[in-house]
Amino acid sequence: MEIKLEQKDAADWSYRGEGAANIVLAYTGSSPSFIGKVMRITKKARNESSPKCDSNQPVLTEEERLLWRDVEELVTSPTKEIAEQIYTQLVMSPLLGSKHVDAGMRMPVTRDFLECVEKNVIKQRPAWRIDVSVVDLERDFVIIMSDHSLFPGGVLKDEPCISVEIKPKCGFIPSSEFIAERNSVKRSATRFQMHQVLKLREQEISELSEYDPLDLFSGSKERIHKAIKDLYTTPQNNFRVFLNGSLIFGGLGGGIKRTNALAGKAFEDALEGIILAENGLRTTSFIQLVAEAVYCSRVLDGLLEVQRLDNFDIEGAIHAYYNIVGQPCAVCQQLDEARPPHRCSSLHSIHMDDSLKIAKDYLTAATAKDCSLMISFRPMKDGVFGSPHVYLQSTNQSFNYKVNFIDLDLKPLKKMVDYYELDKKILNCFTQMLEMEHEDGNARTMDAIETIKTVVSVELLCSKCRKKVMKLIATIEGITSIVLDPSKNTVTVIGEADPVKIICKVRKFRKSAAITSIGPPKEEKKDDPYKKDVMKDMKGMVIPCTPKTCQRCDVWYVVNDDFYSYCTIM
Repeated sequence: MEIKLEQKDAADWSYRGEGAANIVLAYTGSSPSFIGKVMRITKKARNESSPKCDSNQPVLTEEERLLWRDVEELVTSPTKEIAEQIYTQLVMSPLLGSKHVDAGMRMPVTRDFLECVEKNVIKQRPAWRIDVSVVDLERDFVIIMSDHSLFPGGVLKDEPCISVEIKPKCGFIPSSEFIAERNSVKRSATRFQMHQVLKLREQEISELSEYDPLDLFSGSKERIHKAIKDLYTTPQNNFRVFLNGSLIFGGLGGGIKRTNALAGKAFEDALEGIILAENGLRTTSFIQLVAEAVYCSRVLDGLLEVQRLDNFDIEGAIHAYYNIVGQPCAVCQQLDEARPPHRCSSLHSIHMDDSLKIAKDYLTAATAKDCSLMISFRPMKDGVFGSPHVYLQSTNQSFNYKVNFIDLDLKPLKKMVDYYELDKKILNCFTQMLEMEHEDGNARTMDAIETIKTVVSVELLCSKCRKKVMKLIATIEGITSIVLDPSKNTVTVIGEADPVKIICKVRKFRKSAAITSIGPPKEEKKDDPYKKDVMKDMKGMVIPCTPKTCQRCDVWYVVNDDFYSYCTIM
């Protein structure tokens, strides 16, 4: 007998989180059929009307059916839920590995169930999510899948399960020949880094993340550990931790900014009894555990391979999109007609099959860039070795673990236009930031030029040596002060003068002279005018002292060696 969820069942499902397309609920009831399960409910834009479901009318557009023509079940899918399930099962699972992908099963629901769920979760949803999307009440099905924050069978007595959810993001730097020269920064900065700048400007985040996806995908144990540590420090919505299916670190949908002392203490306490380390060291050990599992499992190698299906970047793939939809290319129209034909114009003369492959690969890669990675751990019992498992050396513990990819959403073909516009927006914002930093850097450089301190090592054996060195340096323009220290055989020059010119001048007198340091001068403490030119003897007596003027020249003076051991010109 087929189960259909009704209004009375809504109370057994609690809010777990949400992405751009779905709300995720976790089962909290007692039915054996749903223990250890989560539910994905489709959302829609707040002002968007729901499409009418017609079993005889495929949910994909004509162009999308052409795009996915080699996956018949996907092409003939009557609903969005079925299409996404088929896409996960027949497209993403073979690419990422069936043991790491759960396509789930469809579950019929009533409208009353969806209405009740929406009412129950509204207080847990982030405000900005509520502003832009609601539960799609016209859907007849939801997707039920395993709760990958737990091991199969749900929570077992005396066997705690701790899980981490990571959004890896794009793990490579694009090198497509179709990236415009003006956008060459894409070949040196990660997409995540650039997008962070835009999010900061639009106040979606309050500070930039310390996380670098290239570290996580590097294959280096040290860099993977750094990536996990950085995600913990600035989790945003990219890092969450669950204990027995309940969230203990991270935010519900909106994420948290930076891990403060209070959040860190709460997380440290939550790990007690699971990570067998001393208080204050449990979080560090947990980060090591996650890094070890990522390194040993190598699952990110497969994910990166799928991401790299994006060979053309959106700047090239967008032209394939316009070939498929049969519309004049809006991107080409934006270019100045006076310019010679641009590199991407060649993409409009390729065969339709090639355009379809470019778009298909790009959308598949987009799924891989947006998905989440769920790693669950369960302490191993003595003498019981499951597979796979990792060893945490810092606590002498072994853990069974499992890895799953979630949020493997099918991307609509029309989304490529949005991707292109977002790409432009991200690049414009990041480029503006670089220009501002360049201008600030130039300003700082000019300030630094005015206050450069150059220290030269040179033998100052007698008064004639000092006089000769002083005269040579004094001929250079832009000097504010010269200080000679015969006891250390050094000359300190402050001003705008080029250090190269200074050393060249000094070497005319002493070829062995060398520059020991170049940098900004330290701010000198202002002397108390009442204490100037005085010394205290050993008994505390204050003795006025007037510097003696050197008789050898009139441009510098030598202070009595009893009190000072250097010469100066100001």
